[in-house]
Amino acid sequence: MMQKEIVIKTTTLGSELVADILSDFNSLGIGIYDNKDLEDIRNSDGFWDYVDEDAYIKDNVVLVKAYFELENFENIFNDIVSRINFLKIEPPYDLGSLEIECHDFEEVDWYENWKSSYDVIKAGKLVIVPEWIDYEAQDGEIVVKMDPGKAFGSGTHESTKMILLFLQELDVSNKSVIDVGCGSGILALSAKAMGASHVEAYDIDDLAVHATLENAALNGFKLDKVDNASLLTKTSGKFDVVLANITADVLMMLSENLKDYMKDDGIVIISGVLNTREDEVKLKFKEKGYNLIDEKHMGVWTSYKFDMKDGN
Repeated sequence: MMQKEIVIKTTTLGSELVADILSDFNSLGIGIYDNKDLEDIRNSDGFWDYVDEDAYIKDNVVLVKAYFELENFENIFNDIVSRINFLKIEPPYDLGSLEIECHDFEEVDWYENWKSSYDVIKAGKLVIVPEWIDYEAQDGEIVVKMDPGKAFGSGTHESTKMILLFLQELDVSNKSVIDVGCGSGILALSAKAMGASHVEAYDIDDLAVHATLENAALNGFKLDKVDNASLLTKTSGKFDVVLANITADVLMMLSENLKDYMKDDGIVIISGVLNTREDEVKLKFKEKGYNLIDEKHMGVWTSYKFDMKDGN
């Protein structure tokens, strides 16, 4: 079904005001596209390794977009133009050009489009299957069902795939595993599916915790502990395998005391490191006494496997 899209060019200060005007006309949806939001992420106190450059608007103009049904659209559009023109007469602050564009827009079923972007993912013998897809496992395959929309980590991301491949090089049967920064729970659940006897998962995001619990139920698994926690603050155990798919800065911070949660012959597998920072992360872990066993590279990402046999 066709719709109409209105695009208004403004500033960061003006974006909320313009969005409020558009919201008065029963729009189907409103979006603000502002480079400043991405800059705020980059300059925040959080840990951010990667921002998609394609998300940037090519200049500093802020775009406010709204979508409308065709019925009575001409009257709606004329009223919006009048409201915007009135703003131009005595703007309360810099509102930019307030230039208005109107386009035909083909209505999109976003949910179905989102679902169609996911397919069965194979990482060695592990097969990650979106919950809405029927899949019959082949000989030797281990299937993990996921709702990939709940939180980060669906098996499609290269940093996740590398940990899944590393995990299969280990015998985790009857072993203890902890997933630090669990996202959707894919690593913890894969370890459980491979026979781990004790699995814990933690994330600072409540959404991730709920996603992990829901995906565990989807697979008929019961993890030993799933909780909202900053890194290792809510566990006191020692583990055979530690998994962490986070960012370079967080991983380097984690290296300070990660060894305290590893058994003497424990293994730690990390991922989420951009190739531009791989040497920095590798050096940090070596300085803290970790012994590099192996590394993998996919796309722009690097993953490492360490133990402490030659360390402290």
